[in-house]
Amino acid sequence: MKRMFAAAVLAGGAVVAALAYQAAARDRDYRAFLSQGAAALADDQTFGAIEAYSGAIALQPDSMLAHLRRGEAYQHRNELEAATNDFRRAADLDRSATRPLEALGDVLYQRGRYQRSAEVYERRLAVDSLSARVTLKLAVARYRAGQIDAALAAAEDAVRLDGTIADAHYLIGMCLRDKRQLVDAAAALEKAAAIAPALVPAREELAELYAALGRRGDELEQLQLIAVLDRTGPERQVALGLAQARAGQEELAVLTLGHALDRTPGHPMIYGAIGQVWLRQATVRGDSVALGKALEALERAAATDYATSTILGAYGRALLMDNQIEAAERVLLQATRRYPVDPASLATYAAVAERLNHAAAARTALIDYGALVPDEPDFGARAASIARLSLRLNDQATAASWISRGLEKDPENAALQALDTRVK
Repeated sequence: MKRMFAAAVLAGGAVVAALAYQAAARDRDYRAFLSQGAAALADDQTFGAIEAYSGAIALQPDSMLAHLRRGEAYQHRNELEAATNDFRRAADLDRSATRPLEALGDVLYQRGRYQRSAEVYERRLAVDSLSARVTLKLAVARYRAGQIDAALAAAEDAVRLDGTIADAHYLIGMCLRDKRQLVDAAAALEKAAAIAPALVPAREELAELYAALGRRGDELEQLQLIAVLDRTGPERQVALGLAQARAGQEELAVLTLGHALDRTPGHPMIYGAIGQVWLRQATVRGDSVALGKALEALERAAATDYATSTILGAYGRALLMDNQIEAAERVLLQATRRYPVDPASLATYAAVAERLNHAAAARTALIDYGALVPDEPDFGARAASIARLSLRLNDQATAASWISRGLEKDPENAALQALDTRVK
């Protein structure tokens, strides 16, 4: 009996030892797969990394780390659905871990699922609410989901956690801009630019806000800084030159754009801008020499793929000033069909088309103008023009409708009152 008992004990010990050895071997192989995956990923060998991490998962299916690392490898390969599945599995395996949740939020954002991304970032912050970086990610996801107020609240939380994050101030500025709180938006963007002086997007938004607020000097200052910070293309110099022209500094604008043309010879965008500046001089001063220069520059720009609706509209106005009426109408028609459409080109085209007795085309352009400029300051005058053109087209019903709409907003408009009498 003693011998049998001893044999049983020895056999049991052997089984335990064998199991322990197998467990140690599995753990050793598991760690080896993790190391192989990390090395492959470091060498940008994403397929090898996925194979290694899959081997680790086969040995330990409940490994949060292996799923997380494989998800990162899939993300590097832009296989975002597979990455999402692994990150979600990792988050389920360890609900106290923050990294899987953040990674899941990131990949959902990358896939354009902004609302779901925001929800995951909220779960991440429920585990640890003191991360300014993740709070900012939540704010950005909410902003992209169209939740402006919620995005603003999260961005302000990020600033409270860390006031040195320029992007958080930038996002606050964007939210306030969208809420039409322009002064406060400018103040937030100024903070962003002060923290990160080279943050060009903040300065671009600042320049646009200053222009909207009528702060021409501040707009020019920002555009000058942007032109210094970003010399990769002519766009910055063009924006600066046009702003200088709007501020009445036409000579300086020509110099700015001339220097840009020296650096990028023959660039049609620069010719378009120079043409607009010379056209401005011709309009303000009645300068025929400036008009000739404007026509030459704008003709070169208008013949290229860089010709925007604004450039084509300027060329059309230059032709109109030069009494080339039919040519002006053709170019302005192109301007109304080049997207995004400059509303000014629609108004100018309508005036030229009416002058050439193309009443239907003129009326359509004026109606389209209203779709692009809903808050126009002189609705009554446009309504009167549409009504007048409708009468020329023997369209009494449309004329009456626009007269009624115009008088509703501008009851003292003499032109509308006269037309109202004709219709009745």
